[in-house]
Amino acid sequence: MPTTVPDLSDVTRSEASLRRFLHGLPGVDQVGADARAASLGTRSIKTTAKAHALDLAIRMVDLTTLEGADTAGKVRALASKAKTPDPADPTCPQVAAVCVYPDMVATAKQTLGTSGINVAAVATAFPSGRASLDIKLADTRDAVEAGADEIDMVIDRGAFLSGHYLQVFEEIIAVREACGEAHLKVIFETGELQTYDNVRRASWLAMMAGGHFIKTSTGKVQPAATLPVTMIMLEAVRDYREATGQMVGVKPAGGIRTAKDAIKYLVMVNEVAGPDWLDPDWFRFGASTLLNELLMQRTKMTTGRYSGPDYFTLD
Repeated sequence: MPTTVPDLSDVTRSEASLRRFLHGLPGVDQVGADARAASLGTRSIKTTAKAHALDLAIRMVDLTTLEGADTAGKVRALASKAKTPDPADPTCPQVAAVCVYPDMVATAKQTLGTSGINVAAVATAFPSGRASLDIKLADTRDAVEAGADEIDMVIDRGAFLSGHYLQVFEEIIAVREACGEAHLKVIFETGELQTYDNVRRASWLAMMAGGHFIKTSTGKVQPAATLPVTMIMLEAVRDYREATGQMVGVKPAGGIRTAKDAIKYLVMVNEVAGPDWLDPDWFRFGASTLLNELLMQRTKMTTGRYSGPDYFTLD
């Protein structure tokens, strides 16, 4: 049965009303969800469709480096790769975005120039989310002022798991306002949410608060992105559009490393949410090593030869 959304002011007027709505969402059958995700993961696609899927997956990549040892040189190299993933093949598409820490936004922005590739910045005390709201908002504003087109924020999982849903809701709203024109991706860190029901609740909470995307993970906690968790989030965005008319994107991140895995996710997007989400505006892969795998498979399909990992630059 489709979820109906009452007036948002009624849902969020108190902690109790918000809890009542979120806990009133249909429960997730864990066994059924795991089985369906596994079934979707076995679907095969034909050669011509696979070539299209590889190019689409490349266009959906948020090419990411989020290490304490990141340098300006590394970010410039990553941004250059984002513009020209395969220098030997000018038909290879660009990626969707480069994702970095806020202090590297200006470097990425300068290197990307007029390529049309977005710069995404992780903010709000990434990856823990353990900071005061003032600090989170300052973190966000700094990234936006440096030129970030997208902000990837982390929710306070401690507050969420303690049932302080209104606090999390209001923080997302405040960060969304601090983003200005930048798009907001809301990271749940699904590996810490404990249950599929919590993933569904977090999805609705973030969408009602105005998130443009819902994102599985920071990539710093295992398990990160999984097919069942992503399926639940895709169901949520599908149901949210049916209830409100508004589309929200989905971004699995962390642990997606092979072209075969990426195609499994694309099949799931098509089957669960629908073809409207098969677009970089509505689905992204947060990844660092996935791009090379996609490029190797693409080269094999276009030349008949399999190029090893040394053929492409390391991310």
